[in-house]
Amino acid sequence: MLDAAVRIFGQRGYMAASMDEIAELAGVSKPLVYLYLNSKEDLFTACIRREASALTQAVRAGVRTDLPVDRQLWDGLQAFFAHTAEHPDAWSVLHLQARTHGEPFAGEVAAMREEIVAFVTRLVAVAAREAHRDPDLAEHEVAGLAEALVGAAESLAAWANATPGVTARSATVTLMNVAWAGLGNLMRGRPWVPPAEV
Repeated sequence: MLDAAVRIFGQRGYMAASMDEIAELAGVSKPLVYLYLNSKEDLFTACIRREASALTQAVRAGVRTDLPVDRQLWDGLQAFFAHTAEHPDAWSVLHLQARTHGEPFAGEVAAMREEIVAFVTRLVAVAAREAHRDPDLAEHEVAGLAEALVGAAESLAAWANATPGVTARSATVTLMNVAWAGLGNLMRGRPWVPPAEV
């Protein structure tokens, strides 16, 4: 039932999706759908929760923390792009549908995003603090880098899924070329410095 719902919500959108369509695709009666989930809203929330959990698990499973940080970032991004490419309807539900239909849906996706940002923040913080030998590297600096990286990955995944020929690997290379050029310099103690104010 959830597989059918994700497919219909992802392809048609939350507003256009009907419980009749979902029941038909799932091969069950509409009353059975309502028996398990009281409403279209509850069904959509269940889809968001399941797909958010699957995405965060895929990213976490893709990263081995015993590897160098650039490899961890590469592996995590590749896991993210592979998952969103393999599950485009789920990504549509999370990235497009849930965010545009208000609470409680947007809150469910925000919780997933916060978990991914926290994971990336820890990864970047450990690497940056080790590289600088500075255990007190500003948390807001690291958190800002993680937010920027996650936001870029989300936008790139939406573009990659809509662009023929873009693979998870090529999307990962694109983002690594943008992100690691800066992060790599930061790790080597060569951050970009803004021009002096006049």
